[in-house]
Amino acid sequence: QVQLVESGGGLVQPGGSLRLSCATSGFTMDSYAIGWFRQVPGKRREAVSCISSTDGTTLYTDSVKGRFTTSRDNAKNTVYLQMNDLKPEDTAAYFCAADSMGRCYSSAYTYTERYEYFGQGTTVTVAS
Repeated sequence: QVQLVESGGGLVQPGGSLRLSCATSGFTMDSYAIGWFRQVPGKRREAVSCISSTDGTTLYTDSVKGRFTTSRDNAKNTVYLQMNDLKPEDTAAYFCAADSMGRCYSSAYTYTERYEYFGQGTTVTVAS
C-alpha cells in the first residue's frame, strides 16, 4: 500500500522556520521525483518545489526561492521541506507527491496530474 505521510506543520510567527517531512512507503521512493504543493481553501493546489530522483536537482516556485529548501534521504524514504523566513502568505495545507518519471522539469513539475500519489497534507499557519 502506497503511503505518503506529511508531518511538521504548525503555527509559527512571521520570520520563523519549520521543517516538513514526507515519509513514504509502498513504492521505491528513490526512483521517484517528489514534489511539494500547497493549497489554501478555495484556491487551486500550487506547486512549491520538486526534487529529482537521480541527481537531486531541485526546482522552486518563485515566491519561495531563497527561503525554502527541499532535500531527500532515500535511505529513510523521506523527503524534507525546510521553510525559513516564513510569511503569512505561506499559510496553507502542504502536500507531498510522487512522480514516477523521476525527473523534475520546469515545464511540468507544477502540474498535479503528473504525480501518481499524494499525501493527506499538513497545515502550516504563519501568524503573529
